[in-house]
Amino acid sequence: QVQLVESGGGVVQPGGSLRLSCVVSGRSLDEHASGWFRDTPGAGREGVACISVTDTPFYIDSVKGRFTISRDRTKNTVYLQMDSLKPEDTGVYYCGTVPGRFCTKTYDYWGEGTQVTVSS
Repeated sequence: QVQLVESGGGVVQPGGSLRLSCVVSGRSLDEHASGWFRDTPGAGREGVACISVTDTPFYIDSVKGRFTISRDRTKNTVYLQMDSLKPEDTGVYYCGTVPGRFCTKTYDYWGEGTQVTVSS
């Protein structure tokens, strides 16, 4: 049984930082790419970042230079470091895994999400 549990969301002022974590069980991140997508009031659902099994990261343009995705193979955990947060980053963030080793737009397992609110 594959399970993903996100944590680290919260309320932060514009310009602030948050670090999201996602512990994955039942599926090895050595065999599957993983990433983060979000539901926001403005953009709807969109993929944010993904990391392949070769540690190659991908980002959408709106978060490049501000967000960093990484993973810890020993903990089977994926992270999303979010800096210089903007109000438009507000939303529910989900961690997911993809069927294969490299990033695609399709996630087949995901967690319940964690709320990120950027507001002054």
